[in-house]
Amino acid sequence: MELQPPFRKIIHVDMDAFYASVEQLDNPELRGKAVAVGGSEIRGVVSAASYEARKFGVRSAMSGVLAKRKCPHLIFVRPRYTRYQEISTKIRAIFYDYTDLVEPLSLDEAYLDVTENKKGNPSANEIAREIRHRIWEELELRASAGISINKFLAKVASDINKPNGQKTIHPEEVISFLEELPVAKFYGVGRVTATKMHNLGIFKGLDLKQKSLEELTKLFGKSGSHYYNIVRGIHNSKVKPNRIRKSIAAERTFNENISSEVFMLERLEKIADELERRMKKSDTKGKTITLKIKYSDFTQQTRSKTTQTYIQLKKEFMPIVKELLYQEKLKNSVRLLGISFSNLNTEKKLPVWIQLKFDF
Repeated sequence: MELQPPFRKIIHVDMDAFYASVEQLDNPELRGKAVAVGGSEIRGVVSAASYEARKFGVRSAMSGVLAKRKCPHLIFVRPRYTRYQEISTKIRAIFYDYTDLVEPLSLDEAYLDVTENKKGNPSANEIAREIRHRIWEELELRASAGISINKFLAKVASDINKPNGQKTIHPEEVISFLEELPVAKFYGVGRVTATKMHNLGIFKGLDLKQKSLEELTKLFGKSGSHYYNIVRGIHNSKVKPNRIRKSIAAERTFNENISSEVFMLERLEKIADELERRMKKSDTKGKTITLKIKYSDFTQQTRSKTTQTYIQLKKEFMPIVKELLYQEKLKNSVRLLGISFSNLNTEKKLPVWIQLKFDF
């Protein structure tokens, strides 16, 4: 089956080792060295790693202890999210010079629909190259990009020539590219699902394509129809420039495990201060308060309560946090606590976007 035009022109821009690169930018002594943002050699989790650290197997979400074991000369740096946000805002300003159809996924990546763009440039590949060049010239940071007919393919493509590269998957190449793509590299297919597919004899897109919609739905539930479509190049999710935030949170990993609820309350007071600051800064209120508890054995528990009205201030939600803490006996000593708001008032604000289609 051949894909039929008209095709959209979607770019996925992904900053290279963003947090670590910002730290190396601001501190020349860190340049060319193995850097981990977050964690420490005795506790915590790595938020990001420089490419120099990745060569030794250091990855985000890895414990600091394991990261140090893999890379003994690893330098740990405290994260500075305010600085990352500042740089991210400048990067997005560059995006908006080309299109208003920008959908941020996080501080360091975004989708852009450049089917019709402000530069009148018919080449999405050239636009991506120009954007990456500007990010380097103006901010001294490297970015990679993927370009194709939909968000799924652009996301997959952006990872192919990392770091500091880009990849375009043209419409006529989509089917053959997907058929040869290992299923573990399909965006959205995690390690567990990939292992399950391998056990079923599904290693590449072509193998996945042999399964009927009914078979895939039976094997993978609702995700089955998604896999059925994407391996055929079908992914109709549009770039949504007014992406609505679903939750706001603040959490802390402690240097030493805590077993006393009194000490936990002290930590939660400080976490609540930070959460209130974030809620005010984003002019957001919420109804559902969730307490996150990660134990010393790395098991995790969440406890939630929903209020009848939207709240924002610490004096309003802290009594609920205390109630949730004492709701049941703790299973073990605690290494991390977090508080989050969901069911936000922002969810009532519907995004407005216009999607235009032109020949690729």
